[in-house]
Amino acid sequence: MIVCSVSVVHVPILPMSGLSYKDSGVDLDVYNEAMKRLPSLMHRTFSPRVRQLDGGFAGLFQLDFDNRLFRRNYEDPVMVACTDGVGTKLKVAQMAGRSDSVGIDLVAMCVNDAICCGAEPLFFLDYVAMSHDDPVVLEQIVQGISDGCLQSDCALLGGETAIMPDLYQPGDYDLAGFCVGVVERKHLIDGKTIAADDVVIGIASSGIHSNGFSLVRKIVFEAAGKKLSDPFDDQQTFEDVLLQPTLIYAKAIRQVLNYYKVKSVVHGIAHITGGGLAENIERILPAGVQVEINGASWDRPPIFEWLQQNGNVATDEMFRVFNMGIGIALIVSPYYAEVIRRLLDENGLENWLIGTVSAGKKSVAVVNS
Repeated sequence: MIVCSVSVVHVPILPMSGLSYKDSGVDLDVYNEAMKRLPSLMHRTFSPRVRQLDGGFAGLFQLDFDNRLFRRNYEDPVMVACTDGVGTKLKVAQMAGRSDSVGIDLVAMCVNDAICCGAEPLFFLDYVAMSHDDPVVLEQIVQGISDGCLQSDCALLGGETAIMPDLYQPGDYDLAGFCVGVVERKHLIDGKTIAADDVVIGIASSGIHSNGFSLVRKIVFEAAGKKLSDPFDDQQTFEDVLLQPTLIYAKAIRQVLNYYKVKSVVHGIAHITGGGLAENIERILPAGVQVEINGASWDRPPIFEWLQQNGNVATDEMFRVFNMGIGIALIVSPYYAEVIRRLLDENGLENWLIGTVSAGKKSVAVVNS
C-alpha cells in the first residue's frame, strides 16, 4: 500500500488591482506634471536653426540656415562634442535646498570645454537622475540649464529625466550634460601652433567653479565646522560663495576669435578644471615648448586662501585641485595680446598676463605661488 502525502502551499492573495509603477516608487502622474514645466524653458533657448519637434524622440538642429543672420556658409565644418557633470557640488546644492545654479554649472563645464577648440556651441542635452519625481526641484535644475544655454547662445534641444528610487536616496539627484558645437577646420584650435615667445592670458574665474568640492566640503563642514548659513565675509554666506555658478566664457571667446577671422592669433585655449593650471595647459602644448606661469600675477578670490588656511593644504595641492582664480587660459601671439585683453575687458572679464612660452621640454611650471 502506497501512502501519499499532500503538501498544501499557501499562495498570498494580491489586491485585485495588482501592483502599479507607483508602488515601486515612480509616480507617473507626478512625472507628467514635472514634464509639463520644461518645454517653455527649452523654447526660450531656441534659434531659427532648431527644427521644433515637441513630443518627438530626438531634437533637430539645422547646421546651416538660409537667413542672413544665421547663415554660416561652412566649407569644411568639424563637429565638436563634450560631456561633463557637476561633481559633488551637487551635495552642497542639495544641502542648501537650492538647485538653480548647478544647472548653469552643468552647461558651463561642457561649453567651456567646447570653446577650447574654437567651436561655436550649437546645442545642449541634459540628463537628470533623481530618487523620486520632484517637479519643483526639476524645474529649478532645468531653469539653470536654460539660463546657461542663453549665456552660451546654445539651444537646449532635449534631455532625459530618470527616476530611480533604488539607486538614489530621497532628495539626491545627479546631472550630466552634453554639448555639440562646430568649427571650420581651418579655424580649429588644437594647440599645435603654440610657439616660443607666445604669452598666456588668464581670465578670471568666479571662484571655485565646479571642481574640488570633495575637498571643499571636508574643509568647510568638517575641519572648520561651518554651516552654509554662516557668514563668509560682510556680504556673503558660505552658501553664496560655494554655490557661485561657473562662469561661461563662450560669447567673449567667440568675439575674440571673430575679431581675427583671417589671422590665427589665438594658438591655444585651456579650460582650468580638475588638475589646475599646470595639467590643463600641458594638455594642449605641442612638443618642444614649455610654459612658466607666474602665480603672483593675478588676484585670487578670497575663498582659496580661506580653504588653504582652514584645511592646512599645501600650496602645490591647492594648485593641483583648484583653478585658483583662473577659469580659462589663452595662449596667444604676443603682438595681439593687448587687443585681446581689451576685448575681454569689454565683455566684463577681468584678465591678466600670467605666463610665457619658451623653447624646452613640454611642461608647465607655476612659480611665485
